[in-house]
Amino acid sequence: MSTSEMSSTSSEIHHDAQALYEQTNFEELQGDLFTASPPTDSLAHCISADIKMGKGIAVLFKSKFGGVSELQEQSKRVGEVAYLVRDGRYIFYLITKERHFHKPTHEDFEKAVSELRSLCDELGVLGLSIPRIGAGLDKLDLDYVKSVVKNAFDGSNTKVTMFYL
Repeated sequence: MSTSEMSSTSSEIHHDAQALYEQTNFEELQGDLFTASPPTDSLAHCISADIKMGKGIAVLFKSKFGGVSELQEQSKRVGEVAYLVRDGRYIFYLITKERHFHKPTHEDFEKAVSELRSLCDELGVLGLSIPRIGAGLDKLDLDYVKSVVKNAFDGSNTKVTMFYL
């Protein structure tokens, strides 16, 4: 094999490896989370341990799925994930802060996302649709949020779709 053939083959292998690396089970789509996500996908968003859900997308989750008392009965702490089952899918509530007026720490956010991954694996969730969790009222950097979600779900059977308007 000549040097130019080896170089060409090496380049193709690198390109194939790069393409494989870039394949991911995470994507972003523009659209309304509640109308554009597949009806079989589970949903997730962030809330506080006090379960107030009085602002932002949490208000919509509260009105669409109810279950505040069910969530309270689960007595989840910061870094954990509560969930409801509605219409054959899971609705996950990542507890990322103690009180509704607090902001989450990176540690608590990462812990909750990791717990979400574990629950998705345990429950066999194949599709998960989320808003830009943590990046709205909680003011976490969007690139940071995406990185945490991608890393947490790397190697998972769960396809995560992040919706934005």
